[in-house]
Amino acid sequence: MQLSKTCEGIQSSVTLAIDAKAKAMRAEGKDVVSFGAGEPDFATPAYIVDAAIAALRDGQTKYTAAAGMPQLRQAICAFTKKNIGVEYTFDQVVVSNGAKQALFNALQAVCNPGDEVLLFAPYWVSYPELIKMAGAKPVFVPTVEEEGFAIDFTALENAVTEHTKAIILNSPSNPSGAVLSEKEVRMIAALAIKKDFIIISDEIYDALVYDGAKHFSPASIPEARDRVILINGMSKAYAMTGWRMGYSISNPTIAKMIGSYQSHATGNPNTVAQYSTLAAITSENPEFSAMLEEFRRRRNYMVETVNAIEGLHAQMPAGAFYVMVCIKDTIGREYNGKKISGSMDFAEYLLDAQMTAVVPGLPFGADGYIRLSYATSMETIQKGLKRIRDFVKGLK
Repeated sequence: MQLSKTCEGIQSSVTLAIDAKAKAMRAEGKDVVSFGAGEPDFATPAYIVDAAIAALRDGQTKYTAAAGMPQLRQAICAFTKKNIGVEYTFDQVVVSNGAKQALFNALQAVCNPGDEVLLFAPYWVSYPELIKMAGAKPVFVPTVEEEGFAIDFTALENAVTEHTKAIILNSPSNPSGAVLSEKEVRMIAALAIKKDFIIISDEIYDALVYDGAKHFSPASIPEARDRVILINGMSKAYAMTGWRMGYSISNPTIAKMIGSYQSHATGNPNTVAQYSTLAAITSENPEFSAMLEEFRRRRNYMVETVNAIEGLHAQMPAGAFYVMVCIKDTIGREYNGKKISGSMDFAEYLLDAQMTAVVPGLPFGADGYIRLSYATSMETIQKGLKRIRDFVKGLK
């Protein structure tokens, strides 16, 4: 029997697989340190949890509109205007089961077989698979590693073809933590207008920026706004990863297509989580500033410690909660007689030798790197980095 060729070509998420493996090892009683998880280690703020409990007690457990409750979509418009200064109407918003579904919906709405979607490398591991699921082809655009994975605009221009349908921006970036400047975003928007392609702007980490860095959305550019699909959600800034709440905002035509698609694919997102999200974005989050400062402190310690390990180095990221660690100087060295040929080997041998889980750079399009998350306690970071240092020191 011939099964789906599309599904056969989709790779499972390496980040989720590594996190699951680390948790399974812990369940076996092993002292595993994991730098894999892309989720805050903080609890969801109490006022959001209280809103969920209140919704349950009030019997708010029925279906809502497939695109989300109108009052929530209106609140997202107000929230977006407050954050980036852009005014939308509620019919341009589709609330989904996480930002990942919002991305999936957006690509399904705009892509046809043979279309190409541009990605800056390194990229989030799910982007290429989501593009392929929409029948399109991912096209990878290199960045300048030595400058913190800055955009190479010439490489971007050269990557655009008559088949280019869209570009996915992710600023701040998972995995690099790079933040696009306003100038860079405006240059990309100008190219999109000139060459007539769509900008899918994944802004899930928009609030997690440090040292004066500022997030700038392409939706803030009036002449580009109609070709921008803005993606955001609650997972990162509100520590709501498991609640699965995300949304897209786009021009009315695309929004209607996305809403129709979702109405048949999943129907409405979780009703109780919608009420919690409404509470989250219509009130001030009293815990966010402390969380951001703690992330900054961990980031500084991680980068400084990594750069003190001979054979490794890392740039200081401007946003998100990841550090890309260059391991190129370890390639060709050996662990227990086995040669390290790339990031997959490094991650496998490190877990075997030191029970420390990291995410290899290969699935991100950066094989000479590993990704470390500092969305974990300082104690865990200190223990894990000591193990990484001992592992690298012991290589032959």
